[in-house]
Amino acid sequence: MPEVTDVVLVFNAGSSSIKFSMFAVDASGQDLGLRFHGEIEGIGSSDPRFFAADADGRRVVDQHVAGRRVDGGDHEAVLPVLLEWIAGRTDQLRVVAVGHRVVHGGEQFAAPVVVDAVILDQLQKLSPLAPLHQPHNLAAIRAIGRIQPDVPQVACFDTAFHRTQAPVAQLYALPRELSATGIKRYGFHGLSYEYIASVLPGIVGDAASGRVVAAHLGNGCSMCAMRGGKSVATTMGFTAVEGLPMGTRSGSIDPGVILYLLTELGMSVDDVIDLLYHRSGLLGVSGISNDMRKLLASSAREAADAVDLFVYRIGRELGSLAAALGGIDVLVFTAGIGEHAAPVRARVCESAAWLGIRLDPAANLGGGPRISTGDSPVSVWVIPTNEELMIARHALTCARI
Repeated sequence: MPEVTDVVLVFNAGSSSIKFSMFAVDASGQDLGLRFHGEIEGIGSSDPRFFAADADGRRVVDQHVAGRRVDGGDHEAVLPVLLEWIAGRTDQLRVVAVGHRVVHGGEQFAAPVVVDAVILDQLQKLSPLAPLHQPHNLAAIRAIGRIQPDVPQVACFDTAFHRTQAPVAQLYALPRELSATGIKRYGFHGLSYEYIASVLPGIVGDAASGRVVAAHLGNGCSMCAMRGGKSVATTMGFTAVEGLPMGTRSGSIDPGVILYLLTELGMSVDDVIDLLYHRSGLLGVSGISNDMRKLLASSAREAADAVDLFVYRIGRELGSLAAALGGIDVLVFTAGIGEHAAPVRARVCESAAWLGIRLDPAANLGGGPRISTGDSPVSVWVIPTNEELMIARHALTCARI
């Protein structure tokens, strides 16, 4: 009989796609190595597709998911395609745990948890706090539960990392009875920041326990102030639309603008949601694209305006987070834009010279990992994030308790 390899699956379910990664558990039962990753895309369309690549990026499957047309919120019809593919692998894979990214854990969940019917019901009640994310996260959990009910599933929360913040950092200036209903600053991208905090000591040494600001800059963007590897403040709040301008999300906006849109321009609530989440940010300002690569390559004034605003707002938030920390020792860029857009990093660093940041232009163009000069009072780094590995680690640990 061929030797069976234990694997942990990680899912990140969206409205029309399910991204996944598969990590093999080594002989010690501790370390995890990426085996495959991929995506089921086009859920709800007439032509959903399933593709997967190995750890080296080589495509091992790319196929139509025939006869699997489903509503965007019902992932059960397409997940069997992935699970059947795993079951049919010749190297004998056994799923021992499934980890899920769940955007909102509310006040109840400050750590990953094995999901049962009671917890699933509690997570469902949090859906109004993340209506564009939470239902799809939970749909994947339900689907796996029906298909493989004996495999433990672990919910890992984007909000959990920020529960270490002081109460004042989580508070909005609203009547206390509203705050008591759960209206507070939660923060997101916590799995990314948790990963950065876990690897930073091996990269920057003792400075990792000092005053660190991490900038997660991708299609979704936020920044986090950390001290001792714990979250002190972050730019996102009650929802994942607050803070920096993003690919298609507005970031922070005067609440009076929302009232004006509703009362004077006659927009509906759904119209405003669509505007703030899907038609604003880099896309809205430029009118061209939400892709930073396209904006940096464009000669259009509107593209330059979008990049200028993006950099300006990062600089403002960096100053705010440095104030929350009482200074800054380390700045980290991560996620798609943070890891790959050297011009954005350069402009952010140049505008933050007042904080003591001294950029090494050659190192920045080379992608780092260190992109500040050796004598810079603040060291600046480019560190790729790995939320999937963080989820896999949590899933394996929780499943064994």
